[in-house]
Amino acid sequence: MTDKLSINININGRIYPLKIDRNEDEEARIRKAAKMINDIILEYKKKYVNQDSQDFLAMTAFQFVLKNLELEEQGDESPIVEEIRLLDEQLSDFLSLNE
Repeated sequence: MTDKLSINININGRIYPLKIDRNEDEEARIRKAAKMINDIILEYKKKYVNQDSQDFLAMTAFQFVLKNLELEEQGDESPIVEEIRLLDEQLSDFLSLNE
């Protein structure tokens, strides 16, 4: 049975209790994520003074989803790039043998 750790994170002034695996890396990652969210919300609050907090949360979520999609698309290209590199090496080797 995995030992769980109870932590509280604060997002936009609200406390959210979480139970996570007792792991320093996991706790640090969760706390960093909460900080990133709060930092972005703060930037939106400075830029758009008369908006509702729900708008800031929605735009922050939207921003993270867009970034995640970009990273997924980039990740899908790496096997293709690696395959092209290998084919280039093979072609270079073949051409050098036939000179």
